[in-house]
Amino acid sequence: MSSSTPTVGFVSLGCPKALVDSERILTQLRTEGYQVVPDYDGADVVVVNTCGFIDSAKQESLDAIGEAIKANGRVIVTGCLGVNEQTIRDLHPSVLAVTGPHQYEQVVNAVHQAAPPKKDHNPYLDLVPPQGIKLTPRHYAYLKISEGCNHRCSFCIIPSMRGDLVSRPVGEVLDEAERLVKAGVRELLVISQDTSAYGVDTKYRMGFWQGRPVKTRMYELCEALGELGVWTRLHYVYPYPHVDDVIPLMADGKILPYLDIPLQHSSPSVLKAMKRPAHQEKTLVRIRRWRDICPDITLRSTFIVGFPGETENDFNHLLDWLDEAQLDRVGCFEYSPVEGAAANALGDHVPDSVKKERWERFMAKQQEISTAKLAAKIGREIEVLVDFVDEESAIARSSGDAPEIDGLVHIDGDYGLRPGDMLKVRVEHADEYDLFASPSEVLEG
Repeated sequence: MSSSTPTVGFVSLGCPKALVDSERILTQLRTEGYQVVPDYDGADVVVVNTCGFIDSAKQESLDAIGEAIKANGRVIVTGCLGVNEQTIRDLHPSVLAVTGPHQYEQVVNAVHQAAPPKKDHNPYLDLVPPQGIKLTPRHYAYLKISEGCNHRCSFCIIPSMRGDLVSRPVGEVLDEAERLVKAGVRELLVISQDTSAYGVDTKYRMGFWQGRPVKTRMYELCEALGELGVWTRLHYVYPYPHVDDVIPLMADGKILPYLDIPLQHSSPSVLKAMKRPAHQEKTLVRIRRWRDICPDITLRSTFIVGFPGETENDFNHLLDWLDEAQLDRVGCFEYSPVEGAAANALGDHVPDSVKKERWERFMAKQQEISTAKLAAKIGREIEVLVDFVDEESAIARSSGDAPEIDGLVHIDGDYGLRPGDMLKVRVEHADEYDLFASPSEVLEG
């Protein structure tokens, strides 16, 4: 590496949407000739992409900024916490620049000022792969289809950080997906703040892909992604009525039979206090209909317990709802106040001890459901995608398992597998969250 080559260290915190922001910034910097280095010592400047959603995430971000300043001294801050610039500067006054989420140009400009690009940079020599710089393994990638959100849930401050819904042009999204697949990606994880609202802001404008018209709408996007021959997994899908239209695509094998629906609660009074969109929809009835159409569908959701005003009856309503819904994958969080959220002004805040006790009861209930559902897979043959391999085993995921948040499929033995391989396995054992299997057929590598 030439001594004139500017170097950048990068710390990416938070959700997959923030990860995509990091990838875009890094791709632009790499295009301009910057080298990304793995430690603080070798960097001319360090960029910290922060999370600011809940207090623990804010603290993690502030700690990461402090660590970078101590180790390097030249730090640029971006991301969701960046909307609270004064908070950052009060604690870390020496930061070089602070920008908010998806402010790519401002971040790159700040890097230019801190570490100017080399004057003799030749973009034809410092090549960037067509799919850009990715922070995920080669075989899967996040595909962000929009920014922001039009909802004003009382516990959430994302719209104040990321703004209202702005959908990416459908042709641009599909072109990116195609480039990723050509680069070896086997699984596309579709993400946004509200995937089922895709195109609402553009009134479902007509776009073009491969010379043909495609509407900027979730159904048409999924239909087109289904032509690429890889796993397509949908995240952050609010249960609007038109989501029903996508289920037949799953039944036909066009996209993965997997829906990540952030339901948050079941009690009508709690949902009203949360100001949740689509909470009036008859979710249990629709879940039964989805399973009639696509029996293998995996349903994942997240819930909050201990929301202000949640009574014991509200919580028992949620437990009964779980019994009936029989969701496959579930995450649960104790309510945590977020600075700037409307829910802070609500009365009847639940004591921490009660929140913890409800969380434990919730998780015990869902663990029973998960254990039974996975046990029912024993003896079945399923298709899996390999994530990690060592000398004695491999770790894979089924169509029902998103990376980082769901379960795993453990394969004991050395079968010559590699990350990104797809194969069929027979399930031999199961526990509360994971499956244990042996290969029955290797599909392709």
